[in-house]
Amino acid sequence: MTKLQAQGVHHITFVGSNREATIEFYQDLLGMPLVFEQPNLDVPEENHLYFDAGDGRLITFFVRPTRQNDSTPNPQDIGNLHHLAFTVSKATYNQVAKRLRERGIPNTGPIDRGFMDSIYFRDPNGQLLEMACYKFVPPEGYTYVDVLRRAHELRVAAGDYNINETHLADAIAELTEHKSPSLVTE
Repeated sequence: MTKLQAQGVHHITFVGSNREATIEFYQDLLGMPLVFEQPNLDVPEENHLYFDAGDGRLITFFVRPTRQNDSTPNPQDIGNLHHLAFTVSKATYNQVAKRLRERGIPNTGPIDRGFMDSIYFRDPNGQLLEMACYKFVPPEGYTYVDVLRRAHELRVAAGDYNINETHLADAIAELTEHKSPSLVTE
């Protein structure tokens, strides 16, 4: 059987409340510019909002003028979205909890995930969101996935519970050495 090879996430679409509330949260708070909107081509009474999530990929919302925000947490059952994570810089990450609190948005505060740091909070419609910041920068020519794959292999070989900064540092060193081996070996 031939694979249908995915090449990345094209977009993610949520059912939102109304245009104004969605723009206020995603553009004005999270800094994702609304890049275009049009009718929902399948449901004419809805509008389809398209936001740039920061890397040129889209996050979109179906909204209606008659809908109001509903902060009830979204179900986290099988088949439902648990959370959506957004990448932020370390400088921004260090401000997330404070800036959310200033707007009255409850959040978890910083959580150390071993290979990244996270803060969780909910949007006005109960969707769990995460602001995440990797603890490393991949070596030139490699991706975050390359580093995490090698760090995972090192973690498993060591019998450790989760990836930690030692696994990351060793993975980065190995990848760098593989890319540019020295002419002098010990």
